[in-house]
Amino acid sequence: MATASSSSSSGMVTERRGIPGAQFVEDVQTYLTQAGLDVNSALSFLQERLQQYKLVEMKLQAQQRDLQAKIPDIEKCLDVVATLQAKKGTGEALITDFEVSEGIYSRASIEDTDSVCLWLGANVMLEYSCEEATGLLRRNLDNAKASLEVLLADLQFLRDQVTITQVTIARVYNWDVHQRRLRQASPKDS
Repeated sequence: MATASSSSSSGMVTERRGIPGAQFVEDVQTYLTQAGLDVNSALSFLQERLQQYKLVEMKLQAQQRDLQAKIPDIEKCLDVVATLQAKKGTGEALITDFEVSEGIYSRASIEDTDSVCLWLGANVMLEYSCEEATGLLRRNLDNAKASLEVLLADLQFLRDQVTITQVTIARVYNWDVHQRRLRQASPKDS
């Protein structure tokens, strides 16, 4: 039943955004023959691939942490702009505390305003009308959420590849142990 075509994962995704797909090995003998590898070379290759997956996983998890920190910041900025727009035209000043530096805050009184300044990063701050700022922040929030969804799908794909690779390593190792036992048992039988 285990043929060359059944040892490959023909229905599986072979790559996702540069992450190579792992091949589930049903028949170790066929896999080793087709790959032209001995057991030690195959195990070395699979261990190296597993380490590559772990490295990519660490990078993706760092990106996930960054995005998960960025989304609440964008939402907070949207709330501030919405509060400024709500106070506009009431003649009432908005009293707020803002962070000057890490752990250092200052109190400010904000009168009616038609614009806000947004920190874009890389020491760049631009002034936008409240409507433009709201639009920009909503687009940034939507992009960040979409990026997080793609990232989570990539992480899930990667975890699947790690599992497949670990199972393959175990199957190759166990096959080798079984073959060694057969070789040790056969001289005794003769």
